[in-house]
Amino acid sequence: MDLIKKWSIFYVEAGCDEVGRGCLCGPVVAAAVILDENFNQNLVNDSKKLNFKTRMDLDNYIKDNVKEYAIAELPAEFIDEHNILNASIHAMHQALDKLEIRPELILVDGNRFHPYNFIPHECIVKGDSKVLSIAAASILAKNYRDRLMIELHEEHPEYGWNTNFGYATKKHQEALIKLGPTKYHRQSFRLKYD
Repeated sequence: MDLIKKWSIFYVEAGCDEVGRGCLCGPVVAAAVILDENFNQNLVNDSKKLNFKTRMDLDNYIKDNVKEYAIAELPAEFIDEHNILNASIHAMHQALDKLEIRPELILVDGNRFHPYNFIPHECIVKGDSKVLSIAAASILAKNYRDRLMIELHEEHPEYGWNTNFGYATKKHQEALIKLGPTKYHRQSFRLKYD
């Protein structure tokens, strides 16, 4: 099924998505993408449906062929202070802040969003598998976060972040039992395992 390129024919649209909500550590990362009218890449889809190599291959294509994109991240401390939902939405707001082109409609993956700068928004459940700009945003956010977690893995290789990217895999849980949390772990999340 082809993804929808334009949700509305009248407005400049920015697709937004975030990644890292369910992780035990690391930041939540959001991206905002404004497509070019000529953007044409049939491989772009929900980042969860693409393998690592395909996602990384699409990264430069998306960046080089959209009108504009921006990426923002918020660390574990912010998530602990404001909760993961608010941190996710705030990260999307920060990505939108970085856009030089002001969107006239914001398309958000999911069912929750806070109003942003008096710009209308539309929440679309499973939007990353329905709308091209949201799918492109999901790929950029996921690639950015995966690269970051691979870098952090060098600092703390025991947790396996180069393969689990901070999610609660068996290896990650076993490392938490043995070593406890790092400064990158979210203290408001369940980090005690037995």
